[in-house]
Amino acid sequence: MPESFAITRLLNHLFAGSIDALLALIGIHPANPTAPISDNYTVEIFIALGLIVFFAVVRMNLSVEKPGSMQQVAEMIHEGIGGQSEQIIGHGFERFQAFVTCIFLFILVCNLIGLVPGIEAPTKAGVVPLGLAIATFVYYNFYGFKEQGVIGYIKHFAGPVWWISWLLFPVELISHAARLLSLSVRLWANMFAGDLVTMVFFSIFPIALPVVFLGLHVFVSLVQAFLFMVLTMIYLAMATQHEH
Repeated sequence: MPESFAITRLLNHLFAGSIDALLALIGIHPANPTAPISDNYTVEIFIALGLIVFFAVVRMNLSVEKPGSMQQVAEMIHEGIGGQSEQIIGHGFERFQAFVTCIFLFILVCNLIGLVPGIEAPTKAGVVPLGLAIATFVYYNFYGFKEQGVIGYIKHFAGPVWWISWLLFPVELISHAARLLSLSVRLWANMFAGDLVTMVFFSIFPIALPVVFLGLHVFVSLVQAFLFMVLTMIYLAMATQHEH
């Protein structure tokens, strides 16, 4: 078993007891109580902190006359995702833009960091895509209830025709639950397969051919982050739309 990062060992030394106690409160018992924090979780923490620092720096150095390179990148991301959100979600998309932007950037960086030697992409571990899928599931359902009310949102599952609502309601519930599986498995499977293919070809052809697969890894990373974001927008649109 490969040795964990030094920073991971430090985090476990400092916080293992607290994390074990917190997990015990919700009935979870880690396989290794002395090291509940994994390298994947450490990498996720640093990616999240890096994104926070990026946006904080952009915010502190905003300039209309002389925008810096970081501001230009942030504006390009904002405008691109904003345009996509407006097309899919429609009116009122602005309140969801921060969430879908964070989802996209976090998944993209988690995917691409696997290109750094010695670091595995966190999304290669099934629990990470599942966690992102659960967060998305809770988020869009929360806004569905908030926008339409409890009764209105539950009626949303029954369909427009009352006399077959008894059939549509369980089907819609299963369909919504399956979204968790769809979001998590799609991301996990593609990243796992991409890393595996790249590693195999690096071991066989260590010089030229793997560069092609590195480019393919970048492409797959971008596509999977984009698909996750677009599906999140679609689910938000479906949850918050009103019948006319």
